[in-house]
Amino acid sequence: MSEEQKNTVEEAIETVLGDEAVEQEVVEQEAVEGTLEQADDQSALIEELTKKLAAAEEEIKEQKDLVIRAQAFSQNEIRKAGIDAENRRKSVLKTFANALTPVVDHLELAIQHADKENETLKPMVDGVEMTLTELLKAISSIGIQQIDPMGETLNPEKHQAMSMQVVEGVPANQVVAVMQKGYELSGGQIIRPAMVVVSKDA
Repeated sequence: MSEEQKNTVEEAIETVLGDEAVEQEVVEQEAVEGTLEQADDQSALIEELTKKLAAAEEEIKEQKDLVIRAQAFSQNEIRKAGIDAENRRKSVLKTFANALTPVVDHLELAIQHADKENETLKPMVDGVEMTLTELLKAISSIGIQQIDPMGETLNPEKHQAMSMQVVEGVPANQVVAVMQKGYELSGGQIIRPAMVVVSKDA
């Protein structure tokens, strides 16, 4: 092979090799660009998903707030309904007690003034006492209690002092006589204070 032919072959090889290197570089460049595009797509997808997650978390928070408010409202309504029902019950009992307490007063007066020595009247007095006992049991069973403060210290919330008097050996502010017994609902609401006579210092 002549020197000229040898040079021509070498130039051809370099051209072919150069073209392959360029082609390889182009392929690599395209691969890099493809990877960058994929990265950009993934970044955009991540950003979109992040926004959706934040929106979903905000919606969950709002829903939780609504649930908490609904629960609070429901509990308040139940509590109010319970208070209203209890107030109605007390109002009905108070009305009922105001109707019955005068009957108890009259029965107690009848027993107090009855001639217990008179054998003829004894069955009637016994009947009145039994009636009074049953009536007191009945009103007690529905939450109405009698206030009989004889011997207690004056309590202005439950007792109404009608008069005061000096009583030997009894300290001041003691109930020494009950003119009319009082009534209260279980729980402490006064229906009628007891009318009493209270001791005082000499």
